[in-house]
Amino acid sequence: MPYYRRVGAVPPKRHTRHHAPGGGLYYEELMGEEGFSSDSALLYHRHIPSAIVDAAPWAIPDCKTEPNHPLKPRHLRTHDLFPGEEWRGHDPVTGRRMLLGNGDVRIFYVAAGLASPLYRNAIGDECVYIESGTGAVETVFGVLRFRQGDYVLLPRGTTHRWVPAGDGPVRAYCIEASSHIQPPPRYLSKAGQFLEHAPYCERDLHGPDEPLLVDGEDVEVLVKHRGPGGVTGTRYVYARHPFDVVGWDGCLYPYTFNVEDFEPITGRVHQPPPVHQVFAGGGFVVCNFVPRKVDYHPLSVPVPYYHSNVDSDEVMFYCGGDYEARKGSGIGQGSVSLHPGGLAHGPQPGAYEASIGKDFFDELAVMVDTFRPLELGEGGRAAEDPGYAWTWAGRGPR
Repeated sequence: MPYYRRVGAVPPKRHTRHHAPGGGLYYEELMGEEGFSSDSALLYHRHIPSAIVDAAPWAIPDCKTEPNHPLKPRHLRTHDLFPGEEWRGHDPVTGRRMLLGNGDVRIFYVAAGLASPLYRNAIGDECVYIESGTGAVETVFGVLRFRQGDYVLLPRGTTHRWVPAGDGPVRAYCIEASSHIQPPPRYLSKAGQFLEHAPYCERDLHGPDEPLLVDGEDVEVLVKHRGPGGVTGTRYVYARHPFDVVGWDGCLYPYTFNVEDFEPITGRVHQPPPVHQVFAGGGFVVCNFVPRKVDYHPLSVPVPYYHSNVDSDEVMFYCGGDYEARKGSGIGQGSVSLHPGGLAHGPQPGAYEASIGKDFFDELAVMVDTFRPLELGEGGRAAEDPGYAWTWAGRGPR
């Protein structure tokens, strides 16, 4: 995180006694990245944060993958994964269905109406994009309110739970890393401040404002972590409720960022995807394509040129507006496209010519580019549109 934040009661000097009213001490916990060498926060607990009384295996949502073979573009209809009122029986953690993944990142989709169990991802940071719905994420740092268009960033090891609100489902596109997820380094100064050319800044990031204190004993927490064969899970029982932090400070904490606060970078001719980048993780980047003015050179072609991602797989989640480049391909709200490295892709036939003269695109999409090949998860296989690969040619295999 690029800036310091302080919430609740902390002592004037770190690693010193923090007295509780009525006697006794609060228990200091350092939550830090890269050992003791990167961003961290100091949290002050009413109870010992490491006191567990039970541990048992937790069967996590299916994370097995199969290669994209034969190699071809894919179109996944995520809304088909939760038909009708099925979302009412799911929560935003255990209801996730895996679309795509590799050793660096796993991409899930969920539609949910129930509050989740307490949960902690011990493998990497999570970046969850809210396609629709409202609610709160209760965390050990405090409460984050979320709404449509929010990215919810949850650092590795943050105990939290999702609490949907309202009458409709919370639809979420979940990016789970094996690393940390941060603003791109080129947007930041040496001291970590957002630079003037960055498309967003500190004022657009919203962290918890006050502590969240909950009483309870023998409280279950689901933890996703590394294990035999890759990703696995454990169900812990804590002696006291983990939401017992009276105060914290530091540069590591959960926050939200709404896509409406992303200021698009445009030019006279078509700008490449890096200008749309919003976050960076180990082995992948996250970009968003927002409503914006488009190219103003008199001979410009506003939709993307055809391109071959020879070093990366490109994943687009279409979550609003009318995406100009892929009109007529079957892609719509909630669609995910996978364009693998080694294959050229670009506009739907006719879109190239039809874009000439347009000066504004009303579209919203979240893109993940990975630098290792992606494989298909069970949700991706279940939601696939089998005819998508042939949409540029207008006909299938002979």
